Amino acid sequence: MTKGEFDLIETYFAPLAKAEPGSLNLKDDAAVLRLGQGLEMVVTTDCLVSGVHFIPDDPPETLAAKLIGVNFSDLASMGAAPRFFTIAAAFPRTLEEGWIKRFAEGIKQCQERFGGVLVGGDTVSTDGPMTLTLTAFGEVPEGTAVKRSGAKPGDALFVTGVIGDAYAGLRLLEGRFDHLETSDKDYLIERYRKPTPQVKAGQALRGIASAMIDISDGLAADLGHLCEASGLGGVVDSKAIPLSSAVANLLAEDHLTYEEIITGGDDYELLFSVPENKIGALEAVCTSFEKPISRIGAAQEGREVVFKDGNIRLDFDRTGYCHF
Repeated sequence: MTKGEFDLIETYFAPLAKAEPGSLNLKDDAAVLRLGQGLEMVVTTDCLVSGVHFIPDDPPETLAAKLIGVNFSDLASMGAAPRFFTIAAAFPRTLEEGWIKRFAEGIKQCQERFGGVLVGGDTVSTDGPMTLTLTAFGEVPEGTAVKRSGAKPGDALFVTGVIGDAYAGLRLLEGRFDHLETSDKDYLIERYRKPTPQVKAGQALRGIASAMIDISDGLAADLGHLCEASGLGGVVDSKAIPLSSAVANLLAEDHLTYEEIITGGDDYELLFSVPENKIGALEAVCTSFEKPISRIGAAQEGREVVFKDGNIRLDFDRTGYCHF
């Protein structure tokens, strides 16, 4: 890199902040942000580390999409609309400026698609792995944020989209599934590299979903988190879990197992519970979602989360991704 920190900010990141006057064009010590009356702020932070959360040679545009996607997915899971975000980047000293330019362009594309404005952050150089941290700020009408803790016994469990694509995409990049058609390979890799936060669906589910979480660590693990927060158990019909044709074929050919699909993680879909008396309201709004929804099970009394294949209980060695 030939430019210094402030030159890089001025060239590539300050233009992303111009839509929000409170960003002060990234020239001050902090942003000054205002929310309108009757709104609450939802704040989340996620960190991506090279070699842990992404492959070191992932393209900068897709890495930008992943950084935005995983954070905005947290906002979506609480029904929040993205408003602002900050990025703290530890870039390797040997990184070329052209990479940063492409990364900033990827951030711009995400801003245009999902909303939110870059309002601050930090850039440093490092001799270690690249580390990218984003803090996202969203807004919800006061008292409407959807939490993990609101599910009740008998509530139906739903997911958006399909499960298992991102895990299959990662394994494909690691050398598995060479037999797949090029179109399936491209699709699965895209799903791993560029998660799509379900921002519109999350907002539409305010007042309908009793509890909600995004699927990052894996369906089994995140359903466990939701049930634990609600003080409940849950039961899921594995055959009801929605799969893409690519993953369904891998499963049918014994190249993937249900355990891998259910525990693999990185789906960034929404998992949510809905009382039976609000199913009609759900059906009325779900046509506006970017992805279809599928009913996969129910919350129930107790504390146990169970996955079944017909009458057969599925037992897994693990429930999902764990950092430690």
